[in-house]
Amino acid sequence: MELPPAPRINPSILAADFVNMQADLARIATADFAHVDVMDNHFVPNLTFGTQMVERIQATSPIPLDVHLMITDPERWAPDYAELGAASVTFHLEAAADPVSLARRLRDIGSRAGVAVKPATPVEGLYQVLDEFDQILVMTVEPGFGGQGFMPETMPKLRALAEEAKRRGSQVWLQVDGGISDRTIGMAAEAGADTFVAGSAIYGADDVEAAVSRLRDLARAASLES
Repeated sequence: MELPPAPRINPSILAADFVNMQADLARIATADFAHVDVMDNHFVPNLTFGTQMVERIQATSPIPLDVHLMITDPERWAPDYAELGAASVTFHLEAAADPVSLARRLRDIGSRAGVAVKPATPVEGLYQVLDEFDQILVMTVEPGFGGQGFMPETMPKLRALAEEAKRRGSQVWLQVDGGISDRTIGMAAEAGADTFVAGSAIYGADDVEAAVSRLRDLARAASLES
C-alpha cells in the first residue's frame, strides 16, 4: 500500500450512521484512512465493534482502516484485526504487557503498528523504542466517547514527542484523536501532529468532502508555520 503524505485526515466512523455504514464510508473516500474505534466496555466504559463488524467495514470501505483498540488484553486480540487486513492497528500502552513484542507481531502479519497513550500517560518511556512503532497516538480527550472537548494540556507532551522523534530521525507518525475540529487542528499540527482523527467535525458537516479538505488545509498551513 502506498502511504499517504502528511497531513493525514482519518475520519472517525464512531460519528457515522451505523445503520447506513456503507454509505457513510463512501462519503469519506477522499480521506486517508477510516478510523475505527474498538471498545470493550472494560478498558473504557463503552462498547462498539468487534472483529465481525470490522471485517465487514474492511470489505466495504473505499479507504484503508486505521483500527484503534481501546481494549484490555491487546496481545490476545490485536493480531486478529491485523489478520483481517487492517492497514494500521493501534493498541493502548496502558493495556499492553509487552508493547514492543506486540508491535513486532502486528508488523509481521502485515499491519502498521501503533501505540496510544491516554492524556495523563507520560511518553518518555517510548523515546528509546520509537522505531518499533509506525504510529503513536496521543489522545486529546479521555478515550471512550466521541464528541468530547479537546484538551490543550496534552500539547506539551505531543510537542516533546515530536521533538524527540525529529532528534532521533524517526519516521513515526504522530496522531491525535479527540476534539479535532477547524478550531483545534492547527494547535495540534503546530505541536507536531501529522495524522488527525476527526469525527463530529467531518460527519456533522453539510459537505463531508469539503470538511476533510478544509481540515487538511488547516493542518498543512499550521505545520508550515511551526
